[in-house]
Amino acid sequence: MKRILRLIALGALVTGLAACGPPKKSVFPPSVTIQEMKVRPDGQWQLTVRIQNNSYGSMDFHSIDGELKVADGIPVRIHAGFDLDIPAFAGDVTEVNVLPTAEMTAAIKTLAAKGSSGSLAYTVAGRANAKPEQEKDSRDFAFHGNDWFSPVPGIPNTYR
Repeated sequence: MKRILRLIALGALVTGLAACGPPKKSVFPPSVTIQEMKVRPDGQWQLTVRIQNNSYGSMDFHSIDGELKVADGIPVRIHAGFDLDIPAFAGDVTEVNVLPTAEMTAAIKTLAAKGSSGSLAYTVAGRANAKPEQEKDSRDFAFHGNDWFSPVPGIPNTYR
């Protein structure tokens, strides 16, 4: 009887110790959106890209590589390398410059002519490279999003 009780106690101890390991934090793909877009004097667009970490642990973001499509035009490449350590459920921004197509430039000029009442649809899609907190190597996470550019009142050539 003592032997059975010892085995039960040993089994409970082993089970309890196994449960004491560090909990694995869930990792989810980030959200990538354009927080602000400025038309520079040279015609390039300066994008303030917001990366939202949707995971339960912090992630070290290294780069994004994707494309921006405005209205129904031809997409342009968005690519940037950086080092952002974003805590769980937080976001941070980085600057990316892109050279818009002639169609994109015409669409934004049409929007600017409408004043603050208009908006212009855009799509952003691609991959963000990041290293989750509890992993040794970084990996790529797909992102995709749709939103609208609208002129910022009182600030020329700026859209949110």
